Amino acid sequence: MSRVAILGCGYVGLELGRRLAPDHEVVGVRRSADGCELIERAGFEAVQADITSRGDLEDVPDVDTVVFAASSGGRDAAAAREVYVEGLRTAIDAFGAREEPPDRLVYTSSTGVYGDHGGEWVDEETPIEPTTEKTEVLAEAERVAIEEAGSSGIDGTVARFAGLYGPDRYRLERYLDGPVTEGYLNMVHRDDAAGAVRFLLAADAARGETVLVADDEPADRWAFADWLADECGVERPEKRTTEARLADDDLTEAARRRVRTSKRCSNDKLRELGYEFAFPTYREGYRAAVAAFRDE
Repeated sequence: MSRVAILGCGYVGLELGRRLAPDHEVVGVRRSADGCELIERAGFEAVQADITSRGDLEDVPDVDTVVFAASSGGRDAAAAREVYVEGLRTAIDAFGAREEPPDRLVYTSSTGVYGDHGGEWVDEETPIEPTTEKTEVLAEAERVAIEEAGSSGIDGTVARFAGLYGPDRYRLERYLDGPVTEGYLNMVHRDDAAGAVRFLLAADAARGETVLVADDEPADRWAFADWLADECGVERPEKRTTEARLADDDLTEAARRRVRTSKRCSNDKLRELGYEFAFPTYREGYRAAVAAFRDE
């Protein structure tokens, strides 16, 4: 029975832990007591620790695999660097120096590192072009996960997640209320994000590699919003072009870059490795949310 530590055991980490717990020794790491309570409620061991503190990480038992799934909590680029780059580096140093170091690291990144590709398809071979300070940090963390982990004798894997959605994160109102700006949505249901990481571990796949974790169908935002409105039985929302949205005075420069960013993410590599999606498109993934909305 292999041992897995999930550092930053939050939205995806909790689901991953639930799926691993029957067949693995799993420990989830969170900074807060409330976070640790959620881990224990999910059915596996919790350790309260700040993952950016080497001293705190000494409380985490020896493991075979480290999954670094931390979040910077939506804060600025400096906070993101502290967690994603410095925290990841600290974890690699701390676990790599042990008498029984792990041989595997999975770092959960974001498709935000691609930048703008004018709506064209991107995959693992596409050069990344981060457009904001925060996505530049994520790109640097990917390098740390592969190169610096490898230098410490740990095989790194980058699981590059598309936009996460699922229980507690359906955000129906954003699309039902509108207005909705044109472009593509690249999404993956929480259960498939966790399922893909579990699959990569079980298959011993993608060591030293990046794998894009997105569902089968990048969604046109306008088409998605109309489908959602129709399914929920409400009026279709107002639509806006990119140009109209960029004309708004309330946008920060970072927000402007995000509005201009458009791409379609291919999951061909993950599919070819053998992963089967529970929710291959948003139609399956939003079924429970639509049913709950209509019940209300």
